[in-house]
Amino acid sequence: MPYTSHQWLETGTWFLYRGHRIFYRIESNGQPLILLHGFPTSSWDWHRLWDSLRNSYQLIALDFIGYGFSDKPHNYTYSIDDQATLLEHLLAHLKIGTYHLLSHDVGDTVAQELLARQLDRSEHRILSVCLLNGGLFPETHRATVMQKLLLIRIGFIVARLSTSKRFVASFSILFPVATRPTVDEMRELYSLITYKSGTKIMHRLIKYIIERRENRSRWVGALQKANCPIRLIDGLEEPVSGKHMVERYRELIPQADVAELAGCGHYPQLEKPEDVLNKYAEFRKGILG
Repeated sequence: MPYTSHQWLETGTWFLYRGHRIFYRIESNGQPLILLHGFPTSSWDWHRLWDSLRNSYQLIALDFIGYGFSDKPHNYTYSIDDQATLLEHLLAHLKIGTYHLLSHDVGDTVAQELLARQLDRSEHRILSVCLLNGGLFPETHRATVMQKLLLIRIGFIVARLSTSKRFVASFSILFPVATRPTVDEMRELYSLITYKSGTKIMHRLIKYIIERRENRSRWVGALQKANCPIRLIDGLEEPVSGKHMVERYRELIPQADVAELAGCGHYPQLEKPEDVLNKYAEFRKGILG
């Protein structure tokens, strides 16, 4: 059963990272499966998958610093490297050794950094990675108008002018009409962005797009050289990282494992949760087989 954002908050917990409170949910037993959300939303993105996945895995979903219910310091240097370190601190806090990853959007980029660290350290802690829509390759990422505005010199002004109406308008383009969230659902997503004045730091969070360009070799290389199984599940009908990104993925990634979702946009876990569950179960069964 889907959770409201309030129910999600009520069933979560917290830990401290660099003096800031970080929200996360953990439930059930089995092999740890870490769920990494995207920009500009939060771990609540996973609520439609949660009850099905918890039957098979120990689920951990966190809000990255600056997102969702976690603290959103205004004078903080947000980066993919720091978000990856944050996750490693949470895993140490929970005494988790090996784990699987299921990620989306900016969470994909955090997963790429974690894969790169695994290669650097000659470790094998990440047992598998499943990626949903995200900007895996800077050359195929087609930023939205709002993302472009947040990146310019006056992006801080754009961030402060954010409203629910503007969010709904800019967010809607990520979905085909048939799977588009309702206005009320999009407003609930926006409420988690505005929590703790989060709109005031969106221009800081969006810098991950620049980082992707600066770290392309490292992060694309991490996918190409990965020492664990990887699957991409991608909603094809979206402008940012849809069908065109899948084509590039097949070009660059050896023996690419791709599950395409027709009639689906940027948020497969919200638009077609049953399809994502089936494709993910297929992936994990293939690993065991």
